[in-house]
Amino acid sequence: MLHTITVDLPGRAYDIHIAPGLLHQAGERIHAVCPQAALAYVVTDSNVHPLYYPALERSLQQAGLTPVCHVVPAGEASKCPAQLTRLWEGMLSAGLTRSDVVVALGGGVVGDLAGFSAATILRGVDYIQIPTTLLAQVDSSVGGKTAIDLPQGKNLAGAFWQPRLVLMDPDTLHTLPDEVFADGMAEVIKYGCIASEAFFRSLERRPSRQGIMAVIESVLAVCCDLKRELVVQDERDHGLRMLLNFGHTLGHAYELAGRYQTWSHGQAVSAGMVRAAELGVTLGVTPPSIAVRLAELVSAFGLPRSIPCTQEDYAAAIGLDKKGQGARMHLILVDRLGHALAYPMKKAQLLQLL
Repeated sequence: MLHTITVDLPGRAYDIHIAPGLLHQAGERIHAVCPQAALAYVVTDSNVHPLYYPALERSLQQAGLTPVCHVVPAGEASKCPAQLTRLWEGMLSAGLTRSDVVVALGGGVVGDLAGFSAATILRGVDYIQIPTTLLAQVDSSVGGKTAIDLPQGKNLAGAFWQPRLVLMDPDTLHTLPDEVFADGMAEVIKYGCIASEAFFRSLERRPSRQGIMAVIESVLAVCCDLKRELVVQDERDHGLRMLLNFGHTLGHAYELAGRYQTWSHGQAVSAGMVRAAELGVTLGVTPPSIAVRLAELVSAFGLPRSIPCTQEDYAAAIGLDKKGQGARMHLILVDRLGHALAYPMKKAQLLQLL
């Protein structure tokens, strides 16, 4: 069954399609939304390339598109200025024009890198998201945030650039290692915390990878629809969309503490959500039962409840928080299950609490 969710932004509406086997239909669906494109510049990584590029290549060729593939090393380190420059140069060498299309085939790193390259090459060309990890399918492929990392921190150079189409094939999740699947579950759990008590309860009833995969299309559809609702109200992240960053402010500190090597994004967000819930209890905002249930649920999926972090790393991450305004910031807290708020506070106050 095909699930279709429309992200209805003014002048830039696009569809998210979710269905098993969708990778094999990618060519015709891309041609339908980008009929002028002759070249499809596919960005993927060294892990995904042997698994899924051959099927995508055949589908693109069958639709009359000429595929060119650019493979980056798998891992967060590829989200860097050097790889972005290589992408730009590769696109120009391949003869990419403004009527052609960039295709991101992979997880969040590939999606962010390909999206930012598409936003900036030739002052902007169309791009398609084909996310192959759970984290990318429920979060990073939807909403138009693209970025690369800088030595000072994550996602500090980027652009809002909405895709023309998002194609999610849950069959690609079968090849994920358990720890990478768990990474995505951190973002799945986040949606239950901030936007749907019923969804959170449904996750508690299926506390395993097998349980989630039995209803994966529904899980993807719920997460994407919840994100769509926030994105269409606040595309540029000035208000409601900030709620999607529950666990992320502190999570970025944990990623920094591990120098982006020790802890994955999902692991960091998991610990960040639990710590934010604990802080919410201290501040009298979060009911203690929510902090307990959240900690139990992340543990069920093999995610950490806490990560060691120095005050220096907390300070560095909070200082770089893109939702901050001078000495003030907003910490996303859950005030009741399925509902969150942006709690205004001074950065110094948060550091003192930590």
